[in-house]
Amino acid sequence: MRRLVFAALAAGAFLVAAPAVTVRAAAAQPASSKTVPVQPKTAEIHLGESVVALNSPWKFSTGDSPLDPATGKPVWADPAFDDAHWEDVDLTPKSGAQNPITGLSDYVPGWTARGHAGYAGYAWYRIRVHVDARGGLQLALAGPAAADDSYQVFDNGVLLGSFGDFSGKHIADYYSRPLTFPMQPQAAAGESIHIIAFRFWMAPPTLFQASDVGGFESAPLIGEADAIHNLERVLFDDLIRAYLWSPFEAGTFALLAIVAFSLALFDRSDRVYLWIGGLLLLLSIDGFSGSMSVWTTWISSRYDLISHEIVLFSLQYAGWVMVWRTWFRQRRPVWMPWALIPLVILLIAATAFSRNIFYQFSSPTLITDAHAVSLLTRFAMSAFLLQIVFNGIREYGIEGWLVLPAVLLAGAAEFARELTHIGFTVNWFPFGVQITLPVASQLLLILVLTVLLIRRLVYSVRRQRLMALDVKQAQEVQHVILPQARTVFPGLVVESEYRPAREVGGDFFQIIPHPTDGSLLIVTGDVAGKGLKAGMLVALLVGGIRSTVEWTQDPEQVLRALNQRLMGRGDAFATCQVLHISPAGAVTLANAGHLPPYRNGEAMELDGSFPLGLTESPVFTTLRFELQPDDRLVLISDGILEATNPARELFGFERVHTLLRASANAASIAEAAQNFGQEDDISVITLLRTAAA
Repeated sequence: MRRLVFAALAAGAFLVAAPAVTVRAAAAQPASSKTVPVQPKTAEIHLGESVVALNSPWKFSTGDSPLDPATGKPVWADPAFDDAHWEDVDLTPKSGAQNPITGLSDYVPGWTARGHAGYAGYAWYRIRVHVDARGGLQLALAGPAAADDSYQVFDNGVLLGSFGDFSGKHIADYYSRPLTFPMQPQAAAGESIHIIAFRFWMAPPTLFQASDVGGFESAPLIGEADAIHNLERVLFDDLIRAYLWSPFEAGTFALLAIVAFSLALFDRSDRVYLWIGGLLLLLSIDGFSGSMSVWTTWISSRYDLISHEIVLFSLQYAGWVMVWRTWFRQRRPVWMPWALIPLVILLIAATAFSRNIFYQFSSPTLITDAHAVSLLTRFAMSAFLLQIVFNGIREYGIEGWLVLPAVLLAGAAEFARELTHIGFTVNWFPFGVQITLPVASQLLLILVLTVLLIRRLVYSVRRQRLMALDVKQAQEVQHVILPQARTVFPGLVVESEYRPAREVGGDFFQIIPHPTDGSLLIVTGDVAGKGLKAGMLVALLVGGIRSTVEWTQDPEQVLRALNQRLMGRGDAFATCQVLHISPAGAVTLANAGHLPPYRNGEAMELDGSFPLGLTESPVFTTLRFELQPDDRLVLISDGILEATNPARELFGFERVHTLLRASANAASIAEAAQNFGQEDDISVITLLRTAAA
């Protein structure tokens, strides 16, 4: 649990042994035959401009005070209340005493170490203070630097203030912080008596933090108001400095998360960056939440306990399992990610009950059983993590060995509370800054992960360069296999335009004249998909076209040969259209799912058919017609129709008709669609019939 950590030397600057200040307890009265009233013990204090710790003599009692029927105030806060039968408590710290959780010096154990083990709830402390000070002196009380958990403070029955919210049905408690409570000014020079009473509330979950919690963990201070206020500022500055590393750590995690998500955009094939980014984001949220819970009262300690030690802790550990599983590219066992979901839910529930979060409904048996379930669940998740790392060592060698120490430390951190109970130290305080075993394990894991990320990024950049080179070479090959933009044949003028949506496109076309009879074969099509994969299929189909036309000019036979090339290649399929044009202008067209051609600006009637690569025995649509002199035939791909402007309007058939009626050439049609908003590859072929050869 996060608590107040600051240097006790700051307080020492104000605890001055001035000659005007003395503290002594009243002496016991001698025995007598007469009945002599027992005088209560009194702390005799003579104040100058100084601050004094109220170490003793305190009186203590568990339970809560009844209310005075007349005033409605707690009876135990009344100066006239007789507390002689209460326990005596001395808050004088032992030399070198240090809080085992927070590292705070001047530490005194709570009531659970003073004969009230296992007690949670209300308890009261009272002290009688004899003050000798000048008239008009403004006094103030500094609340304890560390306490469990919330308290109200009374001076002579008057409520000075509280730490924690006592107004609701349930008391809202917060992590300890320095507070000042102004007292009534000294009316006149001389002596005055102050009965100071503290009403404490400790929530049952606090019992599971340590074996010596409850009430005061350091003594409150009394003194001149300005000195107390100055002390509060110094202590709060120390509190800020003590936890200043937490928001910096959280900010670092947030920046690393942004870097990880950016790497995911850089290399979409590697999902490990998404897992790393999500995990670092969780750590960042946890760090910022912890800082706010210590520095402010925006977040209660109960909420921080639930979010930090129960929910986020469970999610983070499962997150590390998924990070290293994805990092080492492990696919077996396939059920492991699915098993993590119920394990995380079970761990959250078991930890909540074992920490007695729901103390209104829990019992000692339920707490014990929940702790056993929590242990078993953490063992299972640790076993998953170790199995992943050992498999990583076997597959990747040095990367697995680098991860192993960090994972072993993280496994130990998973059982930090159990290690504390058997005597291991899990909290350290270098330079007054709290470092816990879970924090140390996270820092080591992040350090290892950063080293491996840099290593992986170097490999990714190298791989991206090789891929870019492959794409460039594929682009060059695709340009080589495309025909010239304008070619004149006997009786025909053919123009073509090709504009891929990416570096490598999926549209293809070939214009192949027959070497002897003067006929012309035109093949155009569109492979499903874009990018390098589509470009490789284009190269496959173009090779198939070139080899097929060596033995046949029949458009249907060409389509069947291309269909066989695509069969058995998974999701590889393509639309295609083949035209054979004789020297006299006779056209034979075979179609496999491609758009119909436009003749003199009008779409030709063409029945539908399946694309290539879907079936072993396809049925193609065939069409025969004559091209007369000055006839114009236009073949387009669906990239023109599917061009989309910022208003999400399609280029569509009407705009194509408008362009074709204006006798636009191939380049102007492609330019119009590209400027409208290119989404897919664009290819256009225009044929103008001139005169017979």
